[in-house]
Amino acid sequence: MSNALQRYPSIAALHQALASRQLSATELAQDCLRQIELHANLNAFVHTDADLTLAQAREADNLLAAGRGTLLTGLPIAHKDVFVTQGWRSTAGSNMLKQYTSPFDATVVHNLRAAGCVTLGKLNCDEFAMGSGNKHSAFGPTHNPWDTSAVPGGSSGASAAAVAAKLVIAATGTDTGGSVRQPAALCGVTGIKPTYGAVSRYGMIAYGSSLDQAGPLASSALDLVDMLDVMSGFDNKDSTSAEHCKGVPNAPGRIRAEFNNADKSFHSNATQPLKGLRIGVPKEFFGEGLSNDVAQAIEVALQQFEKLGAQRVDISLPRTALSIPAYYVIAPAEASSNLSRYDGVRYGHRSASYSDLEDMTARSRAEGFGAEVKRRILIGTYVLSHGYYDAYYLQAQRLRRMIVDDFQAALTQQCDVIMGPVTPTVAQPIAHNQHDPTADWLADIYTLGLNLAGLPGMSIPCGFGPGASGKPLPIGLQIIGNYFDEGRLLAVAHQFQQVTDWHQRVAGQA
Repeated sequence: MSNALQRYPSIAALHQALASRQLSATELAQDCLRQIELHANLNAFVHTDADLTLAQAREADNLLAAGRGTLLTGLPIAHKDVFVTQGWRSTAGSNMLKQYTSPFDATVVHNLRAAGCVTLGKLNCDEFAMGSGNKHSAFGPTHNPWDTSAVPGGSSGASAAAVAAKLVIAATGTDTGGSVRQPAALCGVTGIKPTYGAVSRYGMIAYGSSLDQAGPLASSALDLVDMLDVMSGFDNKDSTSAEHCKGVPNAPGRIRAEFNNADKSFHSNATQPLKGLRIGVPKEFFGEGLSNDVAQAIEVALQQFEKLGAQRVDISLPRTALSIPAYYVIAPAEASSNLSRYDGVRYGHRSASYSDLEDMTARSRAEGFGAEVKRRILIGTYVLSHGYYDAYYLQAQRLRRMIVDDFQAALTQQCDVIMGPVTPTVAQPIAHNQHDPTADWLADIYTLGLNLAGLPGMSIPCGFGPGASGKPLPIGLQIIGNYFDEGRLLAVAHQFQQVTDWHQRVAGQA
């Protein structure tokens, strides 16, 4: 058996094949492990363990044979390496945690495992999720399957690359400033960042605690429904976890029910299923810096939505540009606090040579953290220091409140969803901006505001544009909704994917 995930490219198709015994979970896992080896040049995986994977696969086969399998039983997935896992190392892409193995699973990992998913291993990422290109990993950069000289996006770049290369049927990621949506866009897959609090953060190695949110990546919106419905739910081990979502308990089944209700309402008008849906298009998303190729692809996608019956509404998010300075004050400040725990005392890297406790901590951090992490820690420590807290951190928090107000004014008064680009350009070469690392921060302009506001958003493939090497590279459309509106967002995306095939294109075959 070869390339099973190309033969069965969706969760539904793979589930049917497993349930009907056309293939076993063990055969599927073995095939995926072979594909990972064949695509080692992508550097997507930082740790695999065939024994652990095959043990889970055999367990899945037993459940399927006994008729006790779920929709996800036997499905091969992998986890971004900021989710702690038993058995597999949990490094956050850092030398600081190079050999760390967690004694417990993150809640997201636990939920997917309980649903029967088979873990193939841990996926590369920017160190402590700090980056937009998956090139700030201690284990080397991940390469984009569409063009290995280009970045896959970050920080969940390997999650997107693994899905795009058909190494996994789906993967977990995290989104602090666009880190699910951006790699999904650049690798031509579908990814969603749910509302802050919808998915437990327990066992997710922290970067920015008020911004971090877990989300899945897969080929289609339909597959994301299956993944996110299992991943989400209230968790009393996470103080930021939401107990209720719009008056409904935050529990598995919520997102699927919301999706089904929205999808059913869309089907009431067969010719124009999205009739009555108001799409807000922010003028600030189409200004200087947006490439013509991306702008054109987004325009064609919006026209497709109009053919489906949706109405385009011009809106304004006036503080879009200010989301960059606000984010790059708040996120580093939270990183400075969160990463202070890595001191060489309890766990993580400890320098082999030091004179006293203070020297041990300083040397351990200097050796364990990479350049981008050090840069953000220094910024965060500076803005939190005496004399600068009021001038920078408090001002950024005030600006964050204003950004929330901008989104709320649009989503409650003018439109039902907001659409626009995810990134200003297609994937850039890995060496791009290597001498000016902060230049990459500017490319996050369309995604950061969403994290500051805690809103849900997703990226769906909508076209291609030429990369630096001339190869066609994917373009993503961003869809933003109001709080806890994940089910409807996925239903809207599904309508688009029923009449387009961008999400079905395979790297090397498009």
